[in-house]
Amino acid sequence: MSVQVNAKQAEALGGDVEKQAVQGADIFIQSLQNEGVEMIFGYPGGAVLPIYDALYKNPIPHILARHEQGAIHAAEGYARVSGKAGVVIATSGPGATNLVTGIADAMMDSLPLVVFTGQVASAVIGTDAFQEADIVGITQPITKHNYQVKDVNDLPRIIHEAFHIASTGRPGPVLVDIPKNVSNEIFTKADVKQNEVNLPGYQPTTTPNFLQIQKVAQAIQKAEKPLVLAGAGILHAKASKEFTSFIEQTGLPVTNTLLGLGTIHGEHSQFLGMAGMHGTYAANMAICECDLLINIGARFDDRLTGNLEHFAPNAQIIHIDIDPAEIGKNVPTDIPIVADAKEAIQALLKLGVVTEGIGDWTAHLNGMKQEFPLHYKNEEEGILPQEAIEMIHKHTGGDAIVTTDVGQHQMWTAQYYKFNHPDHWVTSGGLGTMGFGFPAAIGAQLAKPNETVVAITGDGGFQMTLQELSLLQESQIPVKVVILNNQCLGMVRQWQETFYQERYSQSLMPSQPDFVKLAQAYDLEGYKVSSLDEADEVFKKALQSNKPVLIDCRVKQIENVYPMVAPGKGLHEMLGVK
Repeated sequence: MSVQVNAKQAEALGGDVEKQAVQGADIFIQSLQNEGVEMIFGYPGGAVLPIYDALYKNPIPHILARHEQGAIHAAEGYARVSGKAGVVIATSGPGATNLVTGIADAMMDSLPLVVFTGQVASAVIGTDAFQEADIVGITQPITKHNYQVKDVNDLPRIIHEAFHIASTGRPGPVLVDIPKNVSNEIFTKADVKQNEVNLPGYQPTTTPNFLQIQKVAQAIQKAEKPLVLAGAGILHAKASKEFTSFIEQTGLPVTNTLLGLGTIHGEHSQFLGMAGMHGTYAANMAICECDLLINIGARFDDRLTGNLEHFAPNAQIIHIDIDPAEIGKNVPTDIPIVADAKEAIQALLKLGVVTEGIGDWTAHLNGMKQEFPLHYKNEEEGILPQEAIEMIHKHTGGDAIVTTDVGQHQMWTAQYYKFNHPDHWVTSGGLGTMGFGFPAAIGAQLAKPNETVVAITGDGGFQMTLQELSLLQESQIPVKVVILNNQCLGMVRQWQETFYQERYSQSLMPSQPDFVKLAQAYDLEGYKVSSLDEADEVFKKALQSNKPVLIDCRVKQIENVYPMVAPGKGLHEMLGVK
């Protein structure tokens, strides 16, 4: 269906009066162009065929994943390193439900996504029509907001609001469900471009209360054992430069959450390492012993805090977060500040905050760093996973964008890869999603085509989304895939060893594909390495290549991530410290 439009409509749409088909699908594409969308990750199907037809006529680069979960994880990777909203399209029913894991993942880790799902025609919604699913109802608990479009004339406004909501305040996913008939309906308004957002109920607080900032400054000056806990909120606020200036101005020691890695240089003298279940001894003990804990942009996740009864028991708690719901949710807060991390840090910098008399404290912390470093036992044969991570760091100089799945390899990477830059660490934190790392690397590489991107995965997680190798082949996306292959579900196996008397129930995976032949089946370079000498040579070659490469790195199977805080224990009760 197509109609002629008047000159005012044509000017608004940016097209020719005689050629412009002003249907919902065309308005959809124009609205994305107005939002500056660089690329779309998606998979077509019946309910979104009008949209894909409009995309054919008015191209925006589209990344055709081989599974909707691959599409949304790629969009997460894109969003994480670019800071822009990742855009995803899927059809109704199973197309939409295949996105649910990625939507929940983005919600937990505060990643801006705008997810568009097709829906059956409005007239048959609620009749269990073919490929119908109530995706709005399904995703309400795991989206920042969601919409179902009822009128084609509302489409530009809804899309503009969706991008605004996803990208402001605490970032997160927004879903827009579009019935097929809406995509075909005629747009009758004269204007498409939306310049303003009118959402009275959504007004994120970004500017800190000055009196509260003064209280923070006074608390820092009085503290004898202060500590900063730096979370991903600093990265989302693009405040790493200001944060490093603040830390160096004050001399405050710093620890990171898992998702906060990269807020400060990984080898900075004031950095104690990551805190939490697999955090360093110095970082965890610093939390236990500090008298002032300044949390900037972290949410006191249970994997960070351990047993709350033992968390920072002697500390006054300052919590700076853009999401007021996080303050006081898990840990009682003495000085709450609802604000954008950058604005709060800038306000503290302007006050010229300094510390007094913390020399003994910093010396104590540095002593713990020296006495209880991360360690592993060298072996004469084979490759330890920690050695593989250190080797990747050596050959990239700490400059690569690194993505992971969840599990042992994720924790070893967090411990042993020292990040030089912000927004170079892409991992699934809150939801802990297997299959995330590889497609996320594809999105990260597309966002930063001139950067080296390394996907470090386990053999289990890689097999969940390995079909996306087709994207590397199709577009020659130069992602380097390193499989730390221990032929098991490593973290599951570690817990079974530690807490279930070595009953390895369904965690060992001796039967696997030949990953090198798999790479070759996709016409990609593939290597298998089983010794340190082989690994050093192959990593050096692969990480300097401008082509996609897969490396099957065979590592020791029975190797555990230490330190480790067992469930129900405090951060001071670490296993495997020495």
